[in-house]
Amino acid sequence: MRYNIVAFFILIITVLSAWIASAEGVATKSADDLWGEAEGAYREGNFAEAAAAYEAIIAQGKESAELYYNLGNAYFKQNNLGRSILFYNRALLLTPSDEDVRHNLMYARTKTKDNIQQLPEFFFVRWIKSIRDWMSSDGWAMWSLLSFVVAVAALLVYLLIRRVAWRKVGFYLMSLSALIFIITTLFASSSRKILVERDGAVVMSSAVSVKSSPDKNATELFVLHEGTELKLSGEDGTWREVQIADGRTGWIEQMHIEEI
Repeated sequence: MRYNIVAFFILIITVLSAWIASAEGVATKSADDLWGEAEGAYREGNFAEAAAAYEAIIAQGKESAELYYNLGNAYFKQNNLGRSILFYNRALLLTPSDEDVRHNLMYARTKTKDNIQQLPEFFFVRWIKSIRDWMSSDGWAMWSLLSFVVAVAALLVYLLIRRVAWRKVGFYLMSLSALIFIITTLFASSSRKILVERDGAVVMSSAVSVKSSPDKNATELFVLHEGTELKLSGEDGTWREVQIADGRTGWIEQMHIEEI
């Protein structure tokens, strides 16, 4: 009898050890393994499984434009507009010049219920933003550093070489490089600020009321639906002050939105 009890406990310990080892194996899957699983699941049409694998990669602290883009596609295939628009926006923050991301985001926006007309922008502001979006903040920072190096080299030519022709070349090249340095630094700073601050959000609920103040009993101003993008401008407890594209503002509960 004693031996049967010992054998029983040994069996229990063996089963538990195997279960723990299996759980740890799942938890410690590498990002590469998860990526392969996600791509395989997506190809086979298992979009929920693909999304879960991509989410597991994010849970490991990984971030990339391709990861967010693929996750946005996986959610879009499930008709989950809120999360698809959320992750397309996150991808666009990292690669603002990516036409595929921009196209899919624009297409997903056409599926939302709210047809909100955006406030017109002054053409110069729109033009500056379009130039800024040619590259990411890292790309502009690289051009800023390169132009600074060229400006310093041109300054040395101007100061150390006696020939007038070379001094003129050094002066004009230094001036041009300094101007490029200032412009690219400003673009890098602006892109970095957008990336860090991330003051945008997306409605996740099928429908939500926007209130005149952070109170459930406050006046309802308008209703927003899943996938609508917002700009966050204030906070009061579990409420966020938001602004939509046409300039209207109001308060919405945090649980109904997710920050980009």
